[in-house]
Amino acid sequence: MAVKIRLTRTGANKDISYRCVVADMRSPRDGKIIENVGWYDPKVKGENFSLKMDRIEYWRKHGAQVSETVLSLIRRRRPVAK
Repeated sequence: MAVKIRLTRTGANKDISYRCVVADMRSPRDGKIIENVGWYDPKVKGENFSLKMDRIEYWRKHGAQVSETVLSLIRRRRPVAK
């Protein structure tokens, strides 16, 4: 089974927020998920997301691919040391 860590859209029109989920690649954006691993709210200033890094690392070790948007959130959570 090909698994991907990506965002699903939640909320009403003009009041959008997202959940970070683990899902089968073939399922639709807002379709069936395997596990919920965080959230992202672009309207909030400052700390506008939360991720369960231990679960994300678990899924990555088991072959899950990460979408570009979720990867940018992970990088914001753990900046790379120079």
